[in-house]
Amino acid sequence: MQTCPYCEYVERQVVGNPNYEVIDIGKHVSNLKRFLDLRDSHPAFNEAKRIGDVGIPCYVLEDGTVTLSSKDAGLEPMPEDSTGASCSIDGSGC
Repeated sequence: MQTCPYCEYVERQVVGNPNYEVIDIGKHVSNLKRFLDLRDSHPAFNEAKRIGDVGIPCYVLEDGTVTLSSKDAGLEPMPEDSTGASCSIDGSGC
């Protein structure tokens, strides 16, 4: 989602890399619906939902594994010292 700083950080890492497909849930309601169906049913999102995060970016790996960890997807996580980079009002995450 273009308004998510974590998603933007991920997208910069995968631009032009055919091993990744970025699906922006903000571009079309069908993308959002697919994401919400996954979020509502998959246990990988339990902690994100518990703390009030959206759960993006999320990754569906080739083997079907769903994770919210950039490292699990072979990417660098956003540095923790990225001031102001958050989707949550309290600055804690997305």
